[in-house]
Amino acid sequence: METKTDAWLVGGPRDGSAHDAGGAALVELELDGLIHRYVRTTKQHDDDTTVYNYDGAVAPDGGEPGVEDPAARVASPRADAEGHGGKH
Repeated sequence: METKTDAWLVGGPRDGSAHDAGGAALVELELDGLIHRYVRTTKQHDDDTTVYNYDGAVAPDGGEPGVEDPAARVASPRADAEGHGGKH
């Protein structure tokens, strides 16, 4: 199976690595129990891959009490698709 790397990740835990984004506007990678987000930019890397900037991380099940309001969390499309609703 051939993998086409069309994204260059900048910042965050995968800084400087290539990834197959499939042209998506948002790349989400689950690492160490968190979902790390990379957002597509209009810039191109030297190898003609699109640059994606790190946008932070979210817990798949939402915020932790005392840190943020879990009910007001910013939804993660990947977490929601995998059934992490954040509703306790």
